[in-house]
Amino acid sequence: MSTDSFADRVAALHRELGVPADYARRTGLPLVREPETLVEVSPGRTDRRHWLEPYAAARWASMEAAAEGDGIRLVLVSAWRSLDYQRGLIERKLARGEAIEDILAVNAAPGFSEHHGGRAVDLGVPGVPPLTEAFEQTDAFRWLTRNAERFGFALSYPRENAHGIVYEPWHWAIPAETA
Repeated sequence: MSTDSFADRVAALHRELGVPADYARRTGLPLVREPETLVEVSPGRTDRRHWLEPYAAARWASMEAAAEGDGIRLVLVSAWRSLDYQRGLIERKLARGEAIEDILAVNAAPGFSEHHGGRAVDLGVPGVPPLTEAFEQTDAFRWLTRNAERFGFALSYPRENAHGIVYEPWHWAIPAETA
């Protein structure tokens, strides 16, 4: 899909969902294209299969193995997501009566989620509810804050981040400019 048709598809999805027209400017989030190639990575918390782009998959495997070697079990909760999957997340919340502005503080709009690029992972640990701030209190989070950078990963949404996304201690990504 060409850049123009991708941007056009994203704009159409935003209109359908009621995403404000100034979303990109207001959040400072870049448009994230879906990768041409994805590879399956280690199983996650459920039977759902997980995919990353090849570079991120290799970096994830290295990081997961290093954590395991230090006695830390990192569990994939989410990895690559398509535009349609992101749209579905937002549609379900809209159907429950949530306001689009509240949703966009938790989920990036389709086309702007780091998950689209196949370079982001949501992580959890056994015994801790997934996708909650409780992850911050785990040995896994402490390990990640000390070690994730060695593998190219960074915490994307720290407290008070400029993008207006809630604090997500579980969400780690390899910046797009990293090859």
